[in-house]
Amino acid sequence: MTVWPSVASTGFGRMLGRLYRIKDGFGPVSVGRLALLATIPVGLMLYLSMRLPWAIRRYRLTNRRVAIERGINPKVEQYVDLDRFDAIDVVVQPGQEWYAAGDLVFRRGQIETLRLPGVSRPESFRRVCLETRQAYVSVAAAQPELVGAR
Repeated sequence: MTVWPSVASTGFGRMLGRLYRIKDGFGPVSVGRLALLATIPVGLMLYLSMRLPWAIRRYRLTNRRVAIERGINPKVEQYVDLDRFDAIDVVVQPGQEWYAAGDLVFRRGQIETLRLPGVSRPESFRRVCLETRQAYVSVAAAQPELVGAR
């Protein structure tokens, strides 16, 4: 499974999200909606800058690990094996809630092993990662120890 980070993964995107959620105003006109209209070109440029060939990032779940990959021909930047974490927290930073996004923090005990910033709708990806981890750990526990040379 592959997910792509949203603009909520950037500091500027989170700042825009904090601005867009301002509800002060009258009737259907609010400061947040006016700011959204005024910053459409800026938001579009931010989104497109994340899709440049050298800036493309994706988060990939395989049958062995969760990885952060960069570039058109994906190169792994960071990863965590499925047996190297036991919990995944969803941390929603200020500004990310407007985008329905959050950071996934993979933990082994109290130690953070990997952070995926700005995952759109993070709860569904979190659930799939935990289910895949459970299957991987169950199969690994059922396998007999390898005999012979390693």
